[in-house]
Amino acid sequence: MGQATFQIWRGDVQGGAFKEYQADISEGMVVLDAVHQIQATQANDLACRWNCKAGKCGSCSAEINGKPRLMCMTRMDTLPEGQPVSLKPMKTFPILKDLVTNVSWNYGINKRIPPFKPRPPDAPDGTWRMSQEEVDRIQEFRKCIECFLCQDVCHVLRDHDKKEGEVFGGPRFMIRVASLEMHPLDTVDRLKLLRDDLNIGLCNITKCCTEVCPEHIHITDNGIIPLKERVVDEFYDPVAWVIRKVFGRARDKRLPLPMVEGGSKRPT
Repeated sequence: MGQATFQIWRGDVQGGAFKEYQADISEGMVVLDAVHQIQATQANDLACRWNCKAGKCGSCSAEINGKPRLMCMTRMDTLPEGQPVSLKPMKTFPILKDLVTNVSWNYGINKRIPPFKPRPPDAPDGTWRMSQEEVDRIQEFRKCIECFLCQDVCHVLRDHDKKEGEVFGGPRFMIRVASLEMHPLDTVDRLKLLRDDLNIGLCNITKCCTEVCPEHIHITDNGIIPLKERVVDEFYDPVAWVIRKVFGRARDKRLPLPMVEGGSKRPT
């Protein structure tokens, strides 16, 4: 394939600029291969986070030609020929150095989410009963590799001027909550957390997070929209309020509804 020109952002929290490099490209190379070549031959101090080089650790997230992607999963032959390849760190998070950002904010958000708490066992032997549909429903969400590309592309996290003290959890943690809320054994109510602490109402479901997910999780259709529906039913639906007032409140996480292709069912 010859040579390719890379424009890589170099700098730290104090500032920086794009610097141009040339890399020899061969068949089958991915962007991360080219970055490693540049590190070895031209820029030994170029900071780049990576681990598995197999699209499963989520470490090598960056913005390639302006789009959040994994460098190890972006083949050079899929990029426009004859044009420079732009590499810059994820915009949403504070820069540490070059292509490396500080994503520790995400782990702070994760700590706010109450962990899984199962109901008592269904059988005397201490086991539970679930259908395969219920297992499949939450399995999609558990494919997340925490690359935080969805967090990076989310315009609420990137550009929204939030009120002082207002936090938006972002797509990754809406999916984290969905994996718990839709679990048929879980008993914890996280709807107030979604409304008041993670501010799910700020999401206007543009589906940009779904588009960049390397695991092809239907973040919006199968996760965020059902969670929004639950919050509305719980806090803003007058009919549901009257029914709960008369008959009491029952949270059955085992009632399925159809969901988009890629998953089997989602609960009401």
